[in-house]
Amino acid sequence: QVQLVESGGGLVQAGGSLRLSCIVSGRTFRGLTMGWFRQPPGKERESVATITVSGHLKSYADSVKGRFTISRDNDKNTLYLQMNSVNPEDTAVYYCAAGQFSTIVQGKADYWGQGTQVTVSS
Repeated sequence: QVQLVESGGGLVQAGGSLRLSCIVSGRTFRGLTMGWFRQPPGKERESVATITVSGHLKSYADSVKGRFTISRDNDKNTLYLQMNSVNPEDTAVYYCAAGQFSTIVQGKADYWGQGTQVTVSS
């Protein structure tokens, strides 16, 4: 059983920064494509960023390009999301997700974290 535990969410002012972390256990982290998703209030869940097994290929939603950076540390079984220049539209519950490349890029995942709340004040 794979477990994903996010941390790092909270309240931040517009223009500020936040770093989310996701620790993965129960399966070889190195073999998993990873992604960050978010669900804003009253809206559907959406993909934010994806990173391949090697970490060499990354993709981002247009709304976060140039502001957010996804990364992974395979030695620490940890996924990160560095969020810079945040704005109120980034307010959402952020989820860590893991699975095969073919599922992650379709906006799906085999495994999900419990989510961490990010609130950006104006």
